Order: sequence, then structure tokens, then C-alpha cells
Amino acid sequence: MRDLYSNIAAISALAPAVQGSATQGTAIDLNGAGGVAFLVNTGAVAGSGDFGLTLQESDNGTSGWTAVAADQMDNTAPATLEANSTYRLGYRGWKRFVRLSLTKAGGTSIIAGGAAVFVPLTRPAA
Repeated sequence: MRDLYSNIAAISALAPAVQGSATQGTAIDLNGAGGVAFLVNTGAVAGSGDFGLTLQESDNGTSGWTAVAADQMDNTAPATLEANSTYRLGYRGWKRFVRLSLTKAGGTSIIAGGAAVFVPLTRPAA
């Protein structure tokens, strides 16, 4: 049986909203996770919006956030996000906390939201 559902957990990483500025998502605690990937959906882009995606990492989840090195991240997102698209970002680093970072280089706004999908070291409750 191909049952991915029973072997993964998902939590909100960036609340879906009209984003008019650079913003950071929720700190995702990787304690007890075997790996994490982020799925980001975009909607309309207004005013020639120039937004990008990256990941940040931290030891404690409240401070000391730094950009994840390129060799510790997989990213299908282009430099400028497109309207009505879905992107994947994978984290291969060693810090306990990681979060999405939506960057803005120009324009008005973008509709965006994201979820963290991970494989718990213990199976999630049904």
C-alpha cells in the first residue's frame, strides 16, 4: 500500500495572506523529526511584486536566525515568485529550528502561504 498520509505530519509554516512586505514564518521545531520540507502556494501578485523564498535556521527558535547555506537547502522557487504556483524547499541542516523567509525586492504584494511537512521519528496519531 502506498500510504504516505500515515507517515508524515504537517503544520502551518506561513499563514496564507496577502503579503505586502518581507516576512518570516513560524519557527518549526525539528526535535523528533527525521527531515522537513516546505510547500508554498502563491496566488495573485500585485504591482509587479518581486518576492522570493529562502529558509532561516536557529538554535533556539527565538533569536540568532541566519540564512541557510545553499548546500543545506533544496529549493524549486525562482528568484522572483510567480502567481498561482507551488514551490518546494527542503532543509538538510543541523539546527533545531527552521522557518520560511519571504523576501521582497519590490512591487506591491503577493498572496502566499506555506506548510512544513515532516517525517516524525515516531508515527503521528491517526
